[in-house]
Amino acid sequence: MDELQAVRYLESLIGQTLRVHATDTRMFVGTFKCTDAERNIILGNTYEYRFPSSSAIKDAAAKTNDGEEVVAPPERRNIKLDMTSRFIGLVVVPSQHITKIELEETPQQSHLRDTLRKT
Repeated sequence: MDELQAVRYLESLIGQTLRVHATDTRMFVGTFKCTDAERNIILGNTYEYRFPSSSAIKDAAAKTNDGEEVVAPPERRNIKLDMTSRFIGLVVVPSQHITKIELEETPQQSHLRDTLRKT
């Protein structure tokens, strides 16, 4: 992809919802506003998601759905816990802490992406 194609693709992402994964396992979900020369990502209307703490996982592993104690070892059980979230608004995610970026892509964006790849 040449520079012009890259700029067009980035412009097509403005206003779209991105999921940005960070090195500390947090995930930010928000509206892509822009990026800068250092490749930092700026998101608006952003929610931060965190995995449950190790103590919350241990507590959940030690109990059944009805709150009773369990004798089976935790490594033999399937445990489902929700991520915690909070609204943080406008956020700058430093490029050195970004591990993955995902796009909630619309059909129009998919078509534009495919068109740009062919040219």
